Amino acid sequence: MTRIPPADWYRIRPVADGVTHIDEPFIKEFYRCNIWHVRGRDRDMLVDSGMGVVSLRAWVPLVTERPLDAVASHTHFDHIGCHHEFPCRLCHAAEAAILAAPTRDNTSAANYVSDEIFDALPPEPYQSATYGVGPAPATRILADGDVIDLGDRHFEVIHTPGHSPGGIALWEAATGVLISGDILYNGPLIEGESPAEQAQYIASMRRLRDLPARVVHGGHFPSFSGERLRELIDDWLRAKGA
Repeated sequence: MTRIPPADWYRIRPVADGVTHIDEPFIKEFYRCNIWHVRGRDRDMLVDSGMGVVSLRAWVPLVTERPLDAVASHTHFDHIGCHHEFPCRLCHAAEAAILAAPTRDNTSAANYVSDEIFDALPPEPYQSATYGVGPAPATRILADGDVIDLGDRHFEVIHTPGHSPGGIALWEAATGVLISGDILYNGPLIEGESPAEQAQYIASMRRLRDLPARVVHGGHFPSFSGERLRELIDDWLRAKGA
C-alpha cells in the first residue's frame, strides 16, 4: 500500500464560528476522527487529536500559534493520538487513567487498528501491528457542568456516557455550537452493549435533544444542523422504544 508523506497527511478546512476542521483523509471515513480547532480571544481549544501517526504540532501550524487547551472527547485511540504533544490536556475524570496510561486494549486500538482502516498508510516507520498511543496525563480533570473558558467563548462540559464512560460533548450556548464527540454524529454509532451502557446512552441522547443547537460538529462524518440533530435523536430513541 502507498505511504503518504507527513506534509500531506492532514487536511485543514475552516468552517464557521472560528472553528477549523482538521482530519486525516487517508483513513477510511468510518474510522477517521474529526479534530476541531476553536479560536478564542485569549486561548484556543483543540477537541481531539487524531491517531497520532503524524505529529500535529509539526505539520499543522494552526495548533501552535497560541496557548491551547487539548480536550479529549473520550480516550479511544483515534481521538487522543497527539494529546501528548500539548502541555494543557483536558479529559473527563472517568477516563483520566486511560489518558495517562493508554494501551492497545484500553484505547480500543487492539480491536480496530490494522492496515484495512487506511486507504494509504502513514509514513514510515508506522506499522499497524505495533501502533499505540503515547501517555498524556491530564492537566485538568473535567466534570459535568464545568466550563472551558477561551476568554470570549465559553464551552460547557456535558458528560455523555454510553459510547464510553467519560465521553463528553461541549456546548456553547451563545452561538448554538455543539461539539458532540462520538455520542452522536451523522453516521453509524457505536454503543455500549450492557444494559447500564444502553441506559446511559439513552439519557445522554435525551440531554442533547433538549439543546437549542444550531450546528453540530461530531466526532466522525460531516457536521450537521440542529434540526438534523433532533431528527437523528428522535429516530434513534424511537428505534430503542424510548
